[in-house]
Amino acid sequence: MKAKETACPVCGKQRPAHQMVPGALVRQGIAELIMADHPDWNEKQSVCRTDLNHYRSVFLEKVLQQEKGEVSQLDRQILDSIREGELTAANVNKLSDENLSFGQHLADRIAEFGGSWTFIILFGATLLSWIILNVYLVRHPFDPFPFILLNLVLSCLAAIQAPVIMMSQNRQEAKDRLRAEQDYRINLKAELEIRALHEKMDHLLLQQWERLLEIQQLQVEMMEELGKKG
Repeated sequence: MKAKETACPVCGKQRPAHQMVPGALVRQGIAELIMADHPDWNEKQSVCRTDLNHYRSVFLEKVLQQEKGEVSQLDRQILDSIREGELTAANVNKLSDENLSFGQHLADRIAEFGGSWTFIILFGATLLSWIILNVYLVRHPFDPFPFILLNLVLSCLAAIQAPVIMMSQNRQEAKDRLRAEQDYRINLKAELEIRALHEKMDHLLLQQWERLLEIQQLQVEMMEELGKKG
């Protein structure tokens, strides 16, 4: 059975009934923006979620402009995610590894191996074996003391290892910047959503207070009428 559809007073498109939001639940700032663009609309009518998200984004953009003076490209992406109802959280490791080249991948592997106990143990064992072999076990050593060939090998290893580690560190710094940007996105969106929730709660409380005052006024009038009859 096809869901019942209703024409949205704002965009005029047919929307399912469950996507319509009563105007009484729309906070004042957003309602004013809607009425500015659509003077015939009022809080007694409803609005579809698509238009509501659009005006929420416009409202939050104005809030950011008032507080920061300008809206950056990153802020605008957050506003777009609110408008589209998209998630902001993302896997930073996956994003940083998507376009990883073979050289970058190799640099990460070498840096990871060079900073492990496995490398230290193998390196120490190799040095010790080299020294013992050339001092005690070989009658005609290929690298006698003071181990000039060993020094050359170690120098070449250090010369190659240093830039490889720097390459890995540079990529790690880029990943840290991406992670910091992702944290900023999440924190900003959470702050805007919490602010919107607080304002919506204040709006609902004010509306409930007005209704309670109306009920109280009716009760007073009824009591006065009963007093007159008595």
